[in-house]
Amino acid sequence: MLRDSEKEKLQLEHDAAKLFMRLYEQQFAIPMRHIWHNEPSKPDVSCYLGETRLDLEIAHLYASETEAMALLGRPLSVAMQRDIAAMAQTPDCDHLSQALTRLLKQKFKKSYHSERVWLVVRNASPLWHRADLAHVLSELHLPPQQPFEQIWLICDFFGKEGLCRM
Repeated sequence: MLRDSEKEKLQLEHDAAKLFMRLYEQQFAIPMRHIWHNEPSKPDVSCYLGETRLDLEIAHLYASETEAMALLGRPLSVAMQRDIAAMAQTPDCDHLSQALTRLLKQKFKKSYHSERVWLVVRNASPLWHRADLAHVLSELHLPPQQPFEQIWLICDFFGKEGLCRM
């Protein structure tokens, strides 16, 4: 039986995958269908891009672990609340670049039992917007050896700012 935190993680992944599929389909007019979750040795979600099977590894980008806890409704100490307030007053691209680089390095270390894997990163932080992400992405250098055929970024939690391809 899954713990509540595991259920929450699966639900976040499922919601992000559905959102990505909807946004991709709208942008490129290629149907994405039949989503299901995989076992841990495979990418998080599988679907069909047109007639071809595609696996998606899902990640969420937060400004910090404290921000993630706040956005997920966890109780925060007064010090943690102060940290969140300070971040909100001074969001910067250096912090975004560090957070995104850390997330990508973590994902690049994994190996996947799949022929085609795309990484989908959902920006969960309200501190950063499409323009911030585009600026950081323009300066980001991806290593030639990494496990993903494509890397996509959902620019905001609800998809209102669309997708960016890395």
